[in-house]
Amino acid sequence: MKTGLVLEGGAMRGMYTAGVLDVFMEQGITFDGIIGVSAGALFGVNFLSNQAGRVLRYNKRFNADPNYLGLRPLLRTGNIVDTDYAYRRVPRELDIFDDEAYRRSDTPFYAVVTNIKTGKPEYIKIDSVYEQMDMLRASGSMPFVSRPVKVGRKLYMDGAIADSIPFEKFREMGYERLVVVLTKPDGYIKKPVPAPLAKAFYGRMYPKFEERIGERHEMYNGTIRRLKKLEEKGEVFVLRPGTHVKISRVEKNPGRLQALYDVGVEDARDAMGRMRVFLSQA
Repeated sequence: MKTGLVLEGGAMRGMYTAGVLDVFMEQGITFDGIIGVSAGALFGVNFLSNQAGRVLRYNKRFNADPNYLGLRPLLRTGNIVDTDYAYRRVPRELDIFDDEAYRRSDTPFYAVVTNIKTGKPEYIKIDSVYEQMDMLRASGSMPFVSRPVKVGRKLYMDGAIADSIPFEKFREMGYERLVVVLTKPDGYIKKPVPAPLAKAFYGRMYPKFEERIGERHEMYNGTIRRLKKLEEKGEVFVLRPGTHVKISRVEKNPGRLQALYDVGVEDARDAMGRMRVFLSQA
């Protein structure tokens, strides 16, 4: 029975995931496969490069720079994150991502993206972070504040629009014993995006994508209900924030980033014994 790790997105709420994954590295926890969405993909690759602390470090260092994240790059480029800064300079020069270590890992890693022409999810195996950086960027490109990312002949955006928590896809792929890391607390219910907003941005050129945005709250809430049933049966192991930390999706305050990261560390350590038992049954 293969074990799998599923990582939800959530922009800077992914600092919770970063804390969880750093504890997994500390404790030597491994999986047969990993799948991540949006921030879950962007932060999750550091697990296979074995770079504990990197996600926390670079977000605390760069998020407060108005040229990196926020209104300035949004007005200048159409992306709320400066793509050259975040996806080239940081991982290659300023806080180097160890792509060699990542490629040496024998654990397959998949990133979820949404094809904006079809509105459907695609699950892309990431063999090299450097070579496939645009695909990871696409997975984390949030609607309304990001431009579509062209990879080959296709246009992609945030994977969470089509499949926010891809545990069902991973089960289909043969990963039967799953640990799922969520970034929203128990009881969270997603609300709909105003239909006129989605129509104004995407209705004319990308009607399937607009439709997905309109349906996303129903998809997400249904996914959570199905996941909860499997959790109650003991068929999946779920980690979710046990303490509330108020944080923006584009949080710049290093103290809040640290606080949510610390919740992830605490929750993972508290759950470690139970999770080891769960994984040993695979």
